[in-house]
Amino acid sequence: MGERAFSFPAENLPAFPTLSGIWRPDLWDGARQIQPGGGMGASCAMEPDTNSAEAAWRARAHVAQLPPDGAWATWLFIGGRGAGKTRAGAEWIAGLASLHPDGRFALIAPTEHDLREVMIEGASGLLNLPDRETPKYESSRRLLKWSNGAKAYGFSAEKPERLRGPQFDAAWGDELVVWNRAGALLSTLRLGLRRGAAPRLLITTTPKQSATLEQLKREPGCVITQAGTMENAANLSPDFMARADALFGGTDFYAQEIEGKVIDNPGAMWRPDDFEALRKSLPDTPRRVIVAVDPPAGGAVGREGSACGIVVACLAEGNVYVMADRSRHGLTPRDWADHVAKVAREFGASMIAAECNQGGDMVGTMLKESRPPCPVKLVRAKASKRARAQPVFQFYQNGRVWHAGPYPELEAQLVALGQGEGGDFDRADALVWAVIELLVEGVPVSPAILSLT
Repeated sequence: MGERAFSFPAENLPAFPTLSGIWRPDLWDGARQIQPGGGMGASCAMEPDTNSAEAAWRARAHVAQLPPDGAWATWLFIGGRGAGKTRAGAEWIAGLASLHPDGRFALIAPTEHDLREVMIEGASGLLNLPDRETPKYESSRRLLKWSNGAKAYGFSAEKPERLRGPQFDAAWGDELVVWNRAGALLSTLRLGLRRGAAPRLLITTTPKQSATLEQLKREPGCVITQAGTMENAANLSPDFMARADALFGGTDFYAQEIEGKVIDNPGAMWRPDDFEALRKSLPDTPRRVIVAVDPPAGGAVGREGSACGIVVACLAEGNVYVMADRSRHGLTPRDWADHVAKVAREFGASMIAAECNQGGDMVGTMLKESRPPCPVKLVRAKASKRARAQPVFQFYQNGRVWHAGPYPELEAQLVALGQGEGGDFDRADALVWAVIELLVEGVPVSPAILSLT
């Protein structure tokens, strides 16, 4: 099918009755409806359901969660983490099922796991809606059946060919921005929306730069509702927003994942011009010093491209200060372990954090034999270097990391890592471990930390 998505002009769609008393002026600051081109405009809803379940949902929902009124082909709900997207989608499908005996609906998730654990069985999924009829779930068939004959069939973007053939009255697709071949899958889905007078599509998704999402936003007949996490804060852990703000406030990551905004060039991290603004003298306050180590792969000697990354950093006044880059090329395992111990003594380190993915137990053994002046932790990476660096970059953006001097080779590696380039990132990786140890202690992160006794 290619990557072209089909448009359904709004003027060709039948009008639907609207509900009065839904929109309140005070809600529009945090959640808004947007017509293609950025203007506030006509919204859209399926036929209103006046039963008690629908009334109960409308009483507790925020405005972005409610189907827009008017004539439309696609409702696009873009929201931050926890903004209530799943609940909105599940309530919409359940409402349609209650109104349309023998209705046929499609549910599309990025994976089979997401379909089951989020859209169907999740806390806000179709099987857990208060006040609604709980449909019978045939997990082997990925099928939900209501007592009036309505049915919803589950699909995953992992197996797009399953959408060829079936036809539906409406469809709910979740997290379009991570679908495999999203454009082609969306086109195939729309060819199946051919049942009933005016088939409709709801897409709920977190914001992320995506060609398919941008094309969808510009289509005639597409109406957008948008909300940040704060709009649904009453239904989240009381500590969640405070912690998210403390860790990521003011960053692109916060704007995208919490405020629900699409960020231009979201993959970019450090740039060459960034570091001059990051120079800052060490404060004269007590500080915790860490020596972070990324040992050379295989311990090979004389390989110019394989250094032992050694970065010294400290915590002072709540921020991280990079104190030194003592990385070295061409050292044997014995030599680099001795060098790490020497650096730890020089700076009065309270801990050595050493990655053990490549060297395994050898890393810990060599460091212990070098008689370091402080405890050693072996840290093991469970994600790519770039994925581990992303939260560290957010700390940079938030003014939590400073460089006590110029570190040309380290900074060049951070730039290359941020741009997705290949190469050696021994110094950058050591820095990432240092910042994680100093700023994310006690917070679940992807790297696992193993104590060395």
